[in-house]
Formats: sequence, C-alpha cells, structure tokens
Amino acid sequence: MSSKVSFEGIGEVTATFYAADGVKSGDMVKLTGDSTVAGCAAGERFCGVCVSAGDGYAAVQVGGMMEAVCDDSTVSAGYVTLTADGAGGVKKAGSGDSGDEYLVIRAGDGTVTLKM
Repeated sequence: MSSKVSFEGIGEVTATFYAADGVKSGDMVKLTGDSTVAGCAAGERFCGVCVSAGDGYAAVQVGGMMEAVCDDSTVSAGYVTLTADGAGGVKKAGSGDSGDEYLVIRAGDGTVTLKM
C-alpha cells in the first residue's frame, strides 16, 4: 500500500457523549441511552468509534472516513455489512448479527478504513 494515499480526517464528525464504564479510545460504541455510549458486544450495530475518553465522557467519531480494528480477514474493499466484534473492533456481519453496510476503502494489517 502506497504511503502517499491518505483518507485521514475526510469528513470527520466527532461528538461528545456521556461514557459508560469501560469505554476507551479505539472502541466501537453504541448508543445506550440519552446522550450515553457504551462498548459494543459481538454482533451489535455500532454508532461510531471512541477517539478519546475520560472523566465520564467520550468523544465519538460518528461520520467521515474512520479507521477501526478488524481482525476479520474476510473483510475486503467494497460495500460490506459490518458489525461490532465484541473486542472493540469490527467484523463482517454474520447470520443473526445486527449491522449496517459501509464502504470499506482499505482492509488489512488488522485494521479497516471505512466511510461512516
């Protein structure tokens, strides 16, 4: 992959939420109540990725190009239905999973770049 190619910051939208216990930077999160996010369990739909957390708050990227942890080697570039993997990252949605379709721009090396 060429180091001259970058998608960092394109259309990035970040919002501040109350954070449930255990939310940390890099985690895929879900909305659990009024203005509150928590980490996702495997197979759950995510609303974004936590970019920073502390003092009971989380900054969550909810739009634009984003990078997420992805150890699922079956995820490749193109439109892919993704869901949370339960360990802070994403995976391809399986039967019974709740996910959404995303444009995956880059996949490999344990991460994916996707358009929210």
